[in-house]
Amino acid sequence: MSAQLELFSAVLHAYSAERAGRLDNATLYEEVAERAGIDPEEFARREPIGASGQPHSLLARKVRWHQQTLKHAGILERVEGERGVWQLATPASGDLHRINPGVAVVGFSTELGVAILGSCDTVFASIDCPIALCLTSPPYPLAHARSYGNPSEAAYVDWICRTLEPVVRNLVRGGSIALNVSNDIFIPGTPARSLYRERLLLALHDRLGLFKMDELVWHNPSKPPGPVQWASVARSQLNTAWEPVYWLTNDPRAVRSDNRRVLQAHTERHLDLIRRGGETRLASYSDGAHRLRPGCYANATEGRIPRNVLSFGHSCADQRAYKRAARAADLPAHGAPMPLALAKFLVEFLSAPGDLIVDPFAGSFTTAKAAELLGRRWLSTECMLEYVVGAARRFRDAAGFHQHILAA
Repeated sequence: MSAQLELFSAVLHAYSAERAGRLDNATLYEEVAERAGIDPEEFARREPIGASGQPHSLLARKVRWHQQTLKHAGILERVEGERGVWQLATPASGDLHRINPGVAVVGFSTELGVAILGSCDTVFASIDCPIALCLTSPPYPLAHARSYGNPSEAAYVDWICRTLEPVVRNLVRGGSIALNVSNDIFIPGTPARSLYRERLLLALHDRLGLFKMDELVWHNPSKPPGPVQWASVARSQLNTAWEPVYWLTNDPRAVRSDNRRVLQAHTERHLDLIRRGGETRLASYSDGAHRLRPGCYANATEGRIPRNVLSFGHSCADQRAYKRAARAADLPAHGAPMPLALAKFLVEFLSAPGDLIVDPFAGSFTTAKAAELLGRRWLSTECMLEYVVGAARRFRDAAGFHQHILAA
């Protein structure tokens, strides 16, 4: 499968390297041979194909199959009036190519999951399977869009509700939605934060019937200083160090979360307290709301229950490895990846092994990677071709890995 991946990448990069993004097939074969390290004579080697036994180049057929895949996705198009000449269609932004609306193809898969090149609207509107957890970080409503684009703040609430509606429809009783959104959206021209998050929460409850379980604080010690205009220039704000992860469910009485799956190690101080037989004090705090009695905290437990402030730097080793691999393959890496440790914590806390985990905005496919590592089934969608191709490299060692979009 890695050979197929390299061949597909070579086809895509051959067009991308041309100033006009246009190649005839003969030149394409030369470019592919050079980029993929293939002997050019391989294209001249012919074998009998089909019932007629007519001789054809198997390698050229594979390259043309990749052309058709890219055409179906809206990435390539034929040049009218020129035989065997293809060109890049207009990119979505910079060096990213968005699959056409209504089109969805399997990008890659493992024994546990499937990555689909397609818009979440197209895919999730047509599936009917029980979902235990949707963990996703949709594009933020930024004033200056990233390369992969994002909706405006005015359209954000309606867009998120429309996107999540088919997911919620398939959510098992007590299933969860974990939604990471931005805390740094401001009323234009002012240091006052937008209330879009509050409007979003109310809409998710009123329109989709979701209940707020918690607003988990993702503390990101790697987060760059900001908002620059209001913290560093005007000095009217503090630097932001966290983002919210809204945890919602369709039935709080049957919620499937279990903090025993994410217990943390006791501190040495607490272990020493247990060894000494617990507290020796008799005390009362906060007008009796909290009381200490001799013998409290004497029982040995499997671990301590995590607090709802989750501290994970976004610049984790796994994401750095993903970005290095993408750059090595001349592919753009996603600009705002979630740290794998955060995704693993949420997947483990909010789902059980064997559950189906979905991510409508896969990006670098970190939710899928976390699900794969934790023995959960997964389904992720991404509409940018280069992100799907780049993310496939993160799953090469997974059981049953198969590069569907590249198979000849």
